[in-house]
Order: sequence, then structure tokens, then C-alpha cells
Amino acid sequence: MILIPGLLLGLAVLAVPSASLGQVAVGIGISVHVAPPAIPVYVQPACPTEGFLWTPGYWAYGDAGYYWVPGVWVAPPRVGVLWTPGYWGWGGGVYAFHAGYWGPHIGFYGGVNYGFGYGGVGFVGGEWRGGHFAYNTAVVNVNTTVIHNTYVNKTVVNNTTVNNRTSFNGGPGGVAAKPTAAEVSASHETHIQPTHEQVSHETAARSDKSNLYSANHGKPANAAMSRVGQRQANQQQRIGNGVKNGQLTPKETAHLENKEAGINKEVHNDRKANGGTLTPAEKKQVNHQQNQASKDIAKDKHNNKTDKPVQKSNSEHPHK
Repeated sequence: MILIPGLLLGLAVLAVPSASLGQVAVGIGISVHVAPPAIPVYVQPACPTEGFLWTPGYWAYGDAGYYWVPGVWVAPPRVGVLWTPGYWGWGGGVYAFHAGYWGPHIGFYGGVNYGFGYGGVGFVGGEWRGGHFAYNTAVVNVNTTVIHNTYVNKTVVNNTTVNNRTSFNGGPGGVAAKPTAAEVSASHETHIQPTHEQVSHETAARSDKSNLYSANHGKPANAAMSRVGQRQANQQQRIGNGVKNGQLTPKETAHLENKEAGINKEVHNDRKANGGTLTPAEKKQVNHQQNQASKDIAKDKHNNKTDKPVQKSNSEHPHK
């Protein structure tokens, strides 16, 4: 196993129950005997606002096995820091998770090709220029009509699509990479733990049963999001895609739309009653309802009832 100074990794023989991303970041490691699945191929959503940085999706592990944490654009904890993704590493007969972190330079992330600028070493999707982040549009998806702090560097490898989908370092079939001198140096720098927003994102992913590998077989329905909490829009997009390709009948569509409308109305009323926010109990209830809605969408789209496709579309599962 490759150990990076400053990271404490559990080497227990038995699998450790799932911990939050924040807990992992402060040294609670997760070790399992089964290799993590391949990284799914997915489309990166456009950056929603200037200053957000891309954090690639990854497989996490919980009581029910591996589950996918969608890639997402997030606000960094402060200006000038970059995100080093977490990764799984083989050693001692187990696969252990090395948590991601924020820092002034990109550290070692197992040589895993997460795509979108994270090709295994460093990050070529953008850079800090003074107090502003500039995006390399040759690599990352940015709406240039909204975000103008961009540049194009086509000399770097274009990682918009992951070809080598191996998600772990070392061991049989793993990526054979070791830290460079620069990555070792970065490991000694002062690091910042994942933000509260990132922890919330991981927690929501863990509670969504559709993210489980046992449920999606390596093809999560929501592989990426434009921002944390974008699940409502993703659910709506899944329904729309189901209508386009004929997987949903008019009756099924109406049922799903009514369910989503009911959830949205409840959220609106709760926010209005609480000064624009949701209480922890309300967030838990909404997440439970969205979980059930997600199951209903998947069930209706994969039963034997179909309708004439509106048009051919592969946007629902852009996996190869």
C-alpha cells in the first residue's frame, strides 16, 4: 500500500462501516477485501458559477457495499487551493481508501484517471490567477456566456472522457503508479478537510439506494451534478429522457411528475415557514421521498410498458 505522510489509513481485515467524508478526512480509514468498481463514463455538467471547482465522482463504501458519489462542482474553502481526489489503494490484502483534501498543490491520488483534468497526475482543468480561477475549456465544461475567466490549452491530454476506468492503485489490475517528488512535497503541505458542502453531498449519496453498485451495476443514474443539492433537477431530467426514448408511458410520466411536484411543493412550503431553510428533520424527510421517487423512476423505465419514442436519445446513460 502507498502511504502518504499525514494520512492515517485503517488496515483492519474486516470492513469498517461507512463513515462520513469528514470523518475519513481526519483519519478514519475504510478497508475492504473487494476491489472498487470501474469508474463510470459520464458527461460533465457545465460549471454553474465562476469560482467553483470540479470534484470528480468516486466509489465509496458503506454497510450495503460500494456506492457512487457523483462528481460535482463545489466552492473551495478559500482562494488559491486545489482539490486532490481521494482514491483506493491495495495493500496488506485489503483495499483502503485515502481521503481527498484541499491544498495549495495537487498531491498523489493513486494515478487514477478520473477525467476532466484529473488524468492521474496533477490537474490541467484550470489554475488560479490572482484571486480568480481560470478554466481550461479544452478539458472542462464551462458555459463561456456566463463565465469569462477561461483559456484554451490543447497541449494537455484531453480527459473529458475516461478511457482507463480503473478506480484503484496497486494490486491485481490496479494502476501501477507511485508518488512523484512534487506529489510527495504536496503531501507535507497544510491541508484543508472537505467542506461541509462536500460532506453533505457524500451523505446524500450514501442514503440514495440508486447509487449502490448492487442496484446500478456500475451505471449510476446520477453520475454527476452541477452543484450540491441538484438532485431535483436530475430526477426531472431522468423523467424527460424516459419520455423521449419511450421507456415511460403517459400514465407513468404523469404519476412521476405528480410525485415530483408534491415533493417540490412540500419543500417550498417548509422553506417559507422556516425563513428560507429546511430543518434537519425536513431535509431527512425530503431525501427519503426523493429516494422513493428515484426507485419509482427506475422501476417504471425498466418494466415492460413502453411508449413510442419521441426521439432517439442516449443522454440518460452516456456510458460505454
